[in-house]
Amino acid sequence: MNRVRTADRAARVVLTACATLVSLVIAAILLFVGSEGLLLFRDVSPFEFLFGLTWNPPLGRYGALPFLVGSVAATAIALLIGAPLGLAGAIFMAKVAPPWMRHILRQAANLFVGIPSVVYGYIGMTLLVPWVREHLGGQGFGVLVAGAILAIMVMPTILGVSEDALRAVDPALEEGSLGLGATRWQTIWRVTLPAARPRILAGVILAFARAFGETTAVQMVIGNSPVLVRSLTTGTATLTSQIIMEMGQTPPGSPWNRALFMMAFGLLVVSLLMILLVRWVSNRGVAR
Repeated sequence: MNRVRTADRAARVVLTACATLVSLVIAAILLFVGSEGLLLFRDVSPFEFLFGLTWNPPLGRYGALPFLVGSVAATAIALLIGAPLGLAGAIFMAKVAPPWMRHILRQAANLFVGIPSVVYGYIGMTLLVPWVREHLGGQGFGVLVAGAILAIMVMPTILGVSEDALRAVDPALEEGSLGLGATRWQTIWRVTLPAARPRILAGVILAFARAFGETTAVQMVIGNSPVLVRSLTTGTATLTSQIIMEMGQTPPGSPWNRALFMMAFGLLVVSLLMILLVRWVSNRGVAR
């Protein structure tokens, strides 16, 4: 008995140490990136950085609004495409498909998760960009192609979380609905989906965070022009694409370098807010 208690205490100490270490690493990253980024405001006003439309570091112009708008636009398009398709696939897998088909589809969805983002970017650059240029006009590069690629990348997240949420709904709710005379589709629409809504919403939020922070695939198809979005098929840039394009050529400690750190800090803050939002939505669903 004493040996078991000793093992439990040791395991508790090890797990507590690991959790503490992870928390310290995250805090250190936030502190380092934030401290470097906030030094920008010694040379540039926060208003100019957040709402300025001109990005021209050699001339001392550090308006990051075009990158923020580009990030939000590409992410919004990704969710508009990926969320309905992912949710429809989750409904099919959870409530319609036989077990053998569900197993195959789940493995296929997991395969999409393992594909490197550069592969998605290359496919978008070689197939989607020429198609958009030929059929829709413009340069082809832009938030439309970036959003379409991101939709494919985040769809497995929405599908997986939504399927688990649908399968976790109490069968008694569905049986009661069917017993009252509702059809299977009426039960799915009016009983199963509302019951699983908090967890489904949590999956969509996770997908938003994934799409908002994607770098390589977006950088390959967005056009990388530091201008405000003018149309869906003209080049622009996002926070992540601009960071990856310029971080290696900026002098350390310069306002240019600190502006990039500030954009990275903004991405970290958005990610943390999304995680907190997911926890709040999930806890709200459990409370219900």
